[in-house]
Amino acid sequence: MTAFAIAAPRLFDGETLRDETVVVVEAGRIAAIGDAARAEGLPCTRLPEGAVLAPGFVDLQVNGGGGVLLNDDPSPAAVATIVAAHRAHGTTALLPTLISDTEEVLDRLVAAAPEIARVPGVAGFHIEGPFLAPARRGVHRTEVLRVPGEADFARLARLAAIAPTILTLAPERVPDGAIARFVAAGVRVFVGHSDADADTVARAAAEGAVGATHLFNAMSQTTAREPGVVGAVLDDARLGAGIICDGLHVHPANLRGAYRLMGARRLALVTDAMPSLGSAEGGFVLQGRPIRLENGRLTAGDGTLAGAHLGMDEAARNAMRLMGASLTDALRMATATPAGLAGLGGGRGRIAPGGRADLVALDAALEILDVWSA
Repeated sequence: MTAFAIAAPRLFDGETLRDETVVVVEAGRIAAIGDAARAEGLPCTRLPEGAVLAPGFVDLQVNGGGGVLLNDDPSPAAVATIVAAHRAHGTTALLPTLISDTEEVLDRLVAAAPEIARVPGVAGFHIEGPFLAPARRGVHRTEVLRVPGEADFARLARLAAIAPTILTLAPERVPDGAIARFVAAGVRVFVGHSDADADTVARAAAEGAVGATHLFNAMSQTTAREPGVVGAVLDDARLGAGIICDGLHVHPANLRGAYRLMGARRLALVTDAMPSLGSAEGGFVLQGRPIRLENGRLTAGDGTLAGAHLGMDEAARNAMRLMGASLTDALRMATATPAGLAGLGGGRGRIAPGGRADLVALDAALEILDVWSA
């Protein structure tokens, strides 16, 4: 691959914002930062005034895109379609997310995982369920919810050996010690779709849980004498959280409160995106149920929210507009923070010498100008 340079009026490297910086890319890696001499004689892309160069976005929760739902087709070709739909929104690393389904579907994903993990843009996997609380299931099918058995520990251990893996579970729905066992196998455990009390969440964190899935949604809420999952996560510095910043899933006041309490190093933007993103069809069928897209909202027939019609670029813009985040924090919540929560390596979520050249160029309004993947 020919070396080239990018001259950026502003560079966010995953940690800080710099002015007037040159990045040199060679063989899919960052060769140098801020070294104009290294860029001499190289083809150079000069970003327009006000633009910012940032790490490619990292999305921990992607159910689908481009008209494809992972549950319907857990194959490399289907995942490549999903990746392409999200790359248009600045995402260069994502975790294809399988929502609660039968053991057969989970086995199909695990069998295809070695090939899926080689799809450019796939950084790992997210298994959301089926070890969830029926009372907080959202659009997850009741009939497939269950407690984990021995085969599940083996499946998740195998998946985590292939690529970084997040497992969303309700801690009150798994046996004592189950979280520690998943963690010992290399799985990153998130609390979600849970009716747990605060003590149960604290025990989950003590066993090694590291985060919460779509904070505020599908979890027990805070009351005067019981913090619930929401209050426990906000209060516990051991836990990070993904949050859907689309203005539909979480009220702006709660977005602002979570940002103030947790900060950009614990709070990660996620899309929870469905097949509608990047698809002309809009609506789709989710496990036999028609899902309608109207005014940016995806709902099942009973009005239940069914994932989100959201790209990471819009989530970052919303973080500034609705959450009150600074530019630096909005970009951090879309890059370094999710990469850290998922335990991703290879320089994901950062721009650093030797790291992957996963980059996104944004104009002053955070609209996509260009995307580079390795």
